Amino acid sequence: MLSIGTYDDVLKEAGRSGMFLIAGPCVVESEDLCQEIAERVQLLCAERNLLYVFKASYRKANRSSASSFTGIGDHEALGILGHIRERYRLPVLTDIHDAQEASLAANHVDVLQIPAFLARQTDLLEAAARTGRWVNIKKGQFMSASSMKFAAEKIERLGNKQIWLTERGTQFGYHDLIVDFRSIPRMQSLGYPVVVDITHSLQQPNQDSGVTAGTPEFIETIGKAAIVCGAQGIFLETHPNPSRALSDGANMLPLNQLPHLLDRLIALDQTVRSFATEES
Repeated sequence: MLSIGTYDDVLKEAGRSGMFLIAGPCVVESEDLCQEIAERVQLLCAERNLLYVFKASYRKANRSSASSFTGIGDHEALGILGHIRERYRLPVLTDIHDAQEASLAANHVDVLQIPAFLARQTDLLEAAARTGRWVNIKKGQFMSASSMKFAAEKIERLGNKQIWLTERGTQFGYHDLIVDFRSIPRMQSLGYPVVVDITHSLQQPNQDSGVTAGTPEFIETIGKAAIVCGAQGIFLETHPNPSRALSDGANMLPLNQLPHLLDRLIALDQTVRSFATEES
């Protein structure tokens, strides 16, 4: 998958000639789990000539309950992500939560992700920019698409233009999210590739149980709509057994369902791009 050249070369191609995929478990649970998912998804993407970025959070800082799983330890988890990068020759993405984490995480991964709740945090955005890594900014559930230009400017003004913007739903009442698909062209008009997070968009947060719920039966629906509206990237979390996942299992895609989903989305992406070529 890395025949293009360096990791940066690969990431620069994301969304140019076809859909690209960001996928993996919610959080690093173990090295065996990360290897199982990376190996399986890499093979699926290689068979489909699909650019693939492995993702996993090395630590979950935003949890509903104090008893929720947060991680196996920062250094151990980042080490596992580095091993995935080296063993499978894959670009890797992980979240960072404060400015001090940026340089540490950048030693192990290729893309630093800014969580949606932190998309306006200037110190965090600037620290990510200074690493020279790619930065994926998730649109806050409380932010408009057009306001994302200010988040991107905080990175670009420091000389880093390696930016993706990700739609992941807007807060709708206390217990639901809704995707405004107008956000895709609006964020694209800012000049950056746009990704749609199709699993987190289906979360149902703030449950009385302290555990976020979800509606994974709509994963394919959200994915198809994202592609039709022109999204260049699809972000999803997947797990061999979501019911046993230590974080966000309620809205994950079972790993064995990924081939079917990819085939549907790739076919749709090719159709959408053919229409765009005809119109141009």
